[in-house]
Amino acid sequence: MSSIVTPPDDQTVAAPPEVPGAALHWRALEGLYASAPINTMFESRLSVQGEGAARIEFTIDRRVHHAAGAAHGTIYFKMLDDAAFYAANTLVTDRFLLTTSFNLHFVRPVRSGKVVAEGRWISGRRRVLVAEARLVDATGEEIGRGTGTFMRSRIALSGLPGYRIG
Repeated sequence: MSSIVTPPDDQTVAAPPEVPGAALHWRALEGLYASAPINTMFESRLSVQGEGAARIEFTIDRRVHHAAGAAHGTIYFKMLDDAAFYAANTLVTDRFLLTTSFNLHFVRPVRSGKVVAEGRWISGRRRVLVAEARLVDATGEEIGRGTGTFMRSRIALSGLPGYRIG
């Protein structure tokens, strides 16, 4: 049984009509991602696809390999957690979310190349939100997936470096 999936592209999630306030929040989330010190260690880029949807493109190289020559599991977690987190945070415009749990499934190893993490909000809007993400390599193979639970923190988005509206 093959696990080949349709390779993701920018048309994966149909973009809803641009709502000015929402679009400003989405662009600010992209800025927040780009400004996080951890993300200077990786060649990656976040694009918010719409409400409840985020996409992160990563490039995997040997700097993130374990001893057997493939990407370490921490990289899978980072990609999946970030995509699910940002998908969920599209629905919360005032507070930074915190990951409270994350369930991760490794499907296959990846050694190098472009990997796309696609995040999608599933449920919750008040205090706790649930989102899932999947990882697809450059050949269209799913290499991992996960589901996270995120809760609102007391940290205001507006006070974080990189989160700028307008």
